[in-house]
Amino acid sequence: MPRLTRDKLTWLTYAQLGLWGFFLYGFGPVVPLLRDEQGTSAAVAGLHSTGIAVGAMLGGALFAPTARRFGRGPATWLGLAGVAVGAAALGLLRPLPATITAVAVIATFGMMVISGVSVVLTDRHGPAAPAAVTEANAACAGMGILAPLVIGGSVDAGLGWRPVMAVEVGLITLVALAALTFRVRLPATAPAVAAPADPVGVTAAAAEPAVQPTRVAVRPAPAPVDRSDRLPRSYWIAWVLMAVTGSIEVCLSLWTADVLRTHAGLSAGGASAAVAAIVCGMFVGRLVGGRFALRWPPVPLLLGALTVSLAGFTLFWVASTGWLAVAGLVVLGLGNALHYPLVISIALAVAGPAADKAAGWSSYSMGVGFGIAPVVLGWVADGVGPHLAFLLLPGFIAAAVLLAVRLGRALRAAEPTRDPEPVTAF
Repeated sequence: MPRLTRDKLTWLTYAQLGLWGFFLYGFGPVVPLLRDEQGTSAAVAGLHSTGIAVGAMLGGALFAPTARRFGRGPATWLGLAGVAVGAAALGLLRPLPATITAVAVIATFGMMVISGVSVVLTDRHGPAAPAAVTEANAACAGMGILAPLVIGGSVDAGLGWRPVMAVEVGLITLVALAALTFRVRLPATAPAVAAPADPVGVTAAAAEPAVQPTRVAVRPAPAPVDRSDRLPRSYWIAWVLMAVTGSIEVCLSLWTADVLRTHAGLSAGGASAAVAAIVCGMFVGRLVGGRFALRWPPVPLLLGALTVSLAGFTLFWVASTGWLAVAGLVVLGLGNALHYPLVISIALAVAGPAADKAAGWSSYSMGVGFGIAPVVLGWVADGVGPHLAFLLLPGFIAAAVLLAVRLGRALRAAEPTRDPEPVTAF
């Protein structure tokens, strides 16, 4: 069984992803408040998610060249600086075009943070990377619990939601100062020699490290052709799967507060704070899931998580009282906890030396999910109400199950190509 060793660098990456989580999970409860403030429809307010999508795609396109030019560590810190600037702008600006633009800026640089943390942890922890990425996302969810509670308290106190953006800027500054004080540096560049990742290391529950450089060293190379940038079929299945699971998460983030207000009878501040129930479930799920990820293959674990998500959604959707709806959200969060960490770990593992490129391309899948699903849900909600519109989510969950099954088959089909016999050269 792989062993996860958490050093200072690992804890720093957890904190960096947590800073992004504070904004991401805090922004969902803000959207209905922005809609009320700006006097727009649900579909128009959903354009903020389109801004997130556009920013995510820009950030994905920028990460790989920025990491090559300056290194992964500086690229990640640049991302956090951009998030701080965008958050400050969002807290100060009021017109709809300005808030959408500010959100796009935050998402652009936030995607650089996500990509940087994912590739650093994948390189540093090897076979234990799924557990490390899951724990990093637990830190992300942990900070996400705090944001809706702060927003709800701020709204109930009559201060509105905007002071929370100042909190985001302050937290980023504190983490940067802590990294300087304790002299924790992210790696400036990728490893000098990157060996190809082994899909078997992803699909096997236990196993030895999938990369064995000595084998690569003795393999004959008939032609100096660099294929390191080619991404395998299993990566693209994971790419689509990330888009679908991202759709589930962003729809919940942006529109759950509306359902709690219109169907479960909560106040605006109470509904905003109650969104933390999803993130609380995700936090617990990722803490526990990190242990499961060391013992179970990712695809069966993902299928189990999707089943839990469906059960939680069902409880949330049928509930007409606040406490029961919140209980459903906690269960839903427990299932959602493992969607992204498991899929991104698989995607980066099968990408091998093209991990930077794979991380960048993954942002486009998130952009598709973030850009289309919430706008469609908002458009449907304008016609039938947010509660009925939420029935789109079980469709997303069913699609994710089918894609996960197909991904498992693709990974098993890749196993015979595992570089079987070059050891005989010794």
